Amino acid sequence: MSSRPVTLTLAAAVEALIALVVAAEGVYVLAGTLLGRAADAGSALPLAVLALGAAAALGYVAWGLWHLHNWARTPVVVTQLFVLVIAYYMGTSGQYPLCAALVAVAAAGLGTVLAPASTAALFPEESAGAGRRRD
Repeated sequence: MSSRPVTLTLAAAVEALIALVVAAEGVYVLAGTLLGRAADAGSALPLAVLALGAAAALGYVAWGLWHLHNWARTPVVVTQLFVLVIAYYMGTSGQYPLCAALVAVAAAGLGTVLAPASTAALFPEESAGAGRRRD
């Protein structure tokens, strides 16, 4: 049996899902640019490259979380905070279903990666000493 709790598996899945969405958007912008549909190819091409690079980074973070690397938790939290910022702007522009979906994704990501079981799996040395008194 794996020492990976369900909460950590779900957190890695949420992060991987975000990576896939960002990659899909990057491919969409790149395809539109290459097919001549972009209003400003000089801005669209770097945006596509940035999106694909961000997707690769998010995928690497999801991989790190899956393999119980404790360094992966901070980028996951930052990712979910960015998702909440995007959700806010979707809400202010009247796109309420998208806003609600993004808030749900961010809440799931934050809730699972910050769950006590996830913390114990990512930081076993700290959770083992949690019951001991430090002087």
